[in-house]
Amino acid sequence: MHKLLDPGPALLAEAADVYQYPDGRALTDQNIAQAAQGCVGIVTMLMDPITETVLSVPGLRCVSNVAVGYDNIDVAAATKHGVMVTNTPGILDETTADFAFALMMAAARRVVQGDNFVRGAHYKGWAIDMMLGVDVNHATLGLIGIGRIGRAVARRARGFNMRVIYADTNPLLPDVERDMGVTRVDLHNLLTQSDFISIHVPLTEKTHHLIGAAELAMMKPTAVLVNTSRGPVVDEEALVDALKNHRIFAAGLDVYEKEPQVHPGLIATHNSVLAPHIASASTRTRSEMCAVAARNLATAIRGGRPPNLVNPEALNVQR
Repeated sequence: MHKLLDPGPALLAEAADVYQYPDGRALTDQNIAQAAQGCVGIVTMLMDPITETVLSVPGLRCVSNVAVGYDNIDVAAATKHGVMVTNTPGILDETTADFAFALMMAAARRVVQGDNFVRGAHYKGWAIDMMLGVDVNHATLGLIGIGRIGRAVARRARGFNMRVIYADTNPLLPDVERDMGVTRVDLHNLLTQSDFISIHVPLTEKTHHLIGAAELAMMKPTAVLVNTSRGPVVDEEALVDALKNHRIFAAGLDVYEKEPQVHPGLIATHNSVLAPHIASASTRTRSEMCAVAARNLATAIRGGRPPNLVNPEALNVQR
């Protein structure tokens, strides 16, 4: 188990003996499998590679992921081996939406660039053309994906009098669209019409490099791209090229294609705001994520059905 924030450790300790993953030990599937020997459950984080090597450990019954996404886990292999997989949905929606909007604002108004400018002692006084940005108010916001987090971002956009459009394979009901003030369009129209684009899709084979060179070329030169979902949804090489050549105005990123590595071209761009995967990093939200992950695992250890079970088919597999 990884280190958890309170009250996670106490909740787990009520259900089973708890063993900490060795500090400093590389998080490879072989090492994780070795550490999991004799365990009925493990708590994982989104960077842990939970492959069949781990999932075939004898006696393992549950993998409790402290995240909404679970692309780090081979769910098909887990189901085959009768291992339950759980996640922590619904907790981080509002906090992540806050951060997506923060990235949007920071990139649009060049906040990080301005901060560096002042700290570098370059500020010599007000100038009418200094660090001109783009307006968020009354702009068009395009949401790629309108699940819980996407809808939370849409609610925030109303306070800025933004026009909100969205692209999603699962459309909202007409009355929900009307109440939220959002309009569904196809991805092409979203890319060409939006002043701001915020990505809120899971990482799948279909969404890998969903935004590449062709999609970036459709965007306005004044547009801002924000990604708080998963890094590989965006082709980082293509994004670097678009930023360097000012084909789009800016980008705000919390996730990266090969985390924890960040493309060196992104580091070199002045028109990007780069955060270390902290969209859900408020004390309250991360603590509650740990608590939910602990409850999921404790329920499985006690022989129950975890409330956030990703693969219910695993319940029918005899080990």
